[in-house]
Amino acid sequence: MTKFLLWCILLVLCWPLALLALLLYPIVWVMLLPFRLLGIAVTGVFALLTAIILFPARVLAGPRAL
Repeated sequence: MTKFLLWCILLVLCWPLALLALLLYPIVWVMLLPFRLLGIAVTGVFALLTAIILFPARVLAGPRAL
């Protein structure tokens, strides 16, 4: 909603720039998509490494009482 309101303000102040932003937004979104996927993959690898490193400590801690 905030992006839409900012776009409406830009439309009132400078309509050519607002239309250019409206046309370029999907193109920029598609270009940035591989970086988002890479970020998800790197986060997953770090989570896996953390789980592997902390696994011996979890095994030695034993079962928790319920």
